[in-house]
Amino acid sequence: MLARQGCEVTLLETTAPGSAGGLARQALQQGVDCVLAAGGDGTISETAGGMAGSAIPLGILPAGTANVLAHELGIPCNPEQAARKLAECAPQRVALGVIENGAAPARHFLMMAGAGFDAGIVYNLDAQLKQRLGRLSYWIGGFSKLSRKLDRLHARIDGQEYACSFALVSRVRNYGGDFNIARHVTLQQDDFEVVLLETDNALVYFRYLAGVVTQQLQHDPGVRFLRTNKVELWPSSAETVHLQADGEYIGTLPATLRVAPGALSLLTPPEYANRRGNPCGATSV
Repeated sequence: MLARQGCEVTLLETTAPGSAGGLARQALQQGVDCVLAAGGDGTISETAGGMAGSAIPLGILPAGTANVLAHELGIPCNPEQAARKLAECAPQRVALGVIENGAAPARHFLMMAGAGFDAGIVYNLDAQLKQRLGRLSYWIGGFSKLSRKLDRLHARIDGQEYACSFALVSRVRNYGGDFNIARHVTLQQDDFEVVLLETDNALVYFRYLAGVVTQQLQHDPGVRFLRTNKVELWPSSAETVHLQADGEYIGTLPATLRVAPGALSLLTPPEYANRRGNPCGATSV
């Protein structure tokens, strides 16, 4: 992490998962005028959480596995090229997501949260395998789940309840890097696009994947697209259902996810700042 105060630049190194947020708060207390987060989506998300409510802008230097935010903003995934791109960027106020689950303190997320299928992959992912294989490790983890019935969960959105095996609560269009699942939301909007995959038959996920690749997922009868600013999630029966946010494991359901409008000042390229979402194609409740 880089923090700038006038002409002075300070380098702060994360020491463990969860440390980036504390370093960001420390930098803000020292009166910096800009923070740059260098790392993967998890590090960037933790940094954003530590800066929630501040007027100081956050810039990103992507250096992770998927680099979802970099793909979303149109920032090169090469750190040196990204640094040059930052010279064109300007601060823009964006909303953050907030997760409340149990007695743990509320946690912010920047891009997306997932419950069920993908969070189970994150929970079981071998850290050394991820370091060696990058995104391929997630595919291996996903295919390992296709031999059994998937856990079920429920979502309550604007008073309606839905059953599914995977709930994606997203603030961005990109998923896993360069895939699009939630296709009608941007960081500039103050709501979530929620995508619910309803089947508990793991083999049907091959059909869902084909829909993602061909950009036809919205036409699949087993998929529901919704817009809201609050989602309640809880497990079916006594099942343990996992939750992840921005690629990092959070814990288990139940949980409530809500939008905190204008919570972060994010350095964005002009072409993204001028882009607007097109919610007309999404189904609202």
